[in-house]
Amino acid sequence: MTLLDFISGATTMGFCLAGLFFLRFWRNTDEFLFLAFALAFSLLGLAHALLTFSGMPVEERSWIYLIRLAAFLIIIGAIARKNLSSR
Repeated sequence: MTLLDFISGATTMGFCLAGLFFLRFWRNTDEFLFLAFALAFSLLGLAHALLTFSGMPVEERSWIYLIRLAAFLIIIGAIARKNLSSR
């Protein structure tokens, strides 16, 4: 195990922990924005874990970045929905 593996695991744990915090905030407030952020951070953690621990060559792991794209689209959509619903 290298230092890079350790740091990548810590980053994955941080994404998942942030997702759990947003899930707790969603349960307390029932605000859709928190649920979207929880899902997005969970997807970011999954993508980072797959990149770190899959052992795939660089050329074959480009599909994992689609998971990150989905996470960012969820965040953008949730923010747009929140801003449009307040008008």
